Amino acid sequence: MNLTVSLQVTLDGVAQANGGNNEATDPGFTRGGWALPHNDGDVVQYILDTWRRPDAFLLGRRTYGLFESYWGARRDDHSFGEAISSKPKYLVSTTVTEPTWEQTTVITGDVAARVRELKARHGGELLVVGSTALARWLLENELVDQLNLVQFPVIVGEGERLFPAQGLDFALDLIDSRVFGTGIVALTYDVVGRPNYA
Repeated sequence: MNLTVSLQVTLDGVAQANGGNNEATDPGFTRGGWALPHNDGDVVQYILDTWRRPDAFLLGRRTYGLFESYWGARRDDHSFGEAISSKPKYLVSTTVTEPTWEQTTVITGDVAARVRELKARHGGELLVVGSTALARWLLENELVDQLNLVQFPVIVGEGERLFPAQGLDFALDLIDSRVFGTGIVALTYDVVGRPNYA
C-alpha cells in the first residue's frame, strides 16, 4: 500500500483546528475555523473524493476520537461519514484498547514496523487525514509515499504546523495540482528521497 498524508493547511503550514475552535482538543487556540470561509462545493467534493479513494485509513488518537464522535454518527450520509466508516481504520494509540468504531484495529508497540507491514501489502492506499502529529512522525520515519496538501489562502500566525522547524529533508515531485475559485490550492507530491542542493 502507498501511504498518503492528506491535510488541510494554511499558507504558514498550520494544520490545527481547520473546522473551528474546540477548547477540549485545542486548549488556548483561538484561531480555529480558518478553512470554513474558503470552502465551496468544488473543494468539498475534492476532499470527499480523496476520502473515498483509499483502501484504509491511518489515524492518531485525537483525530480518531473526533472523527468517531462526528463522522461515525453520520455513517449513512453518503458523504464523509460513509467514506470513513465503511473502510478499515488503523488507530495509533497507547490508551485505546477496545475501539467501538467498526473496522478499527489498534496499532501499538513498534508502530513503524506495523506501518511497514501495512505498506508491504500489495497495491492500494493507506490514507492519513487530520492527525498532524502522526503525519510528522511518519515523515520523520520516512514512511510517507505521497503528500496531498490542500492549502488555504490564509496566514493564522500560530498553531500546530505540519512541518517542524527542524527535521529531515525531502525531495518532492509534484504530480497533481488544482486551483479552486476561492483561492485554495490542492498540491499532490510524491516523496522521492533526499533533495539536491546547489
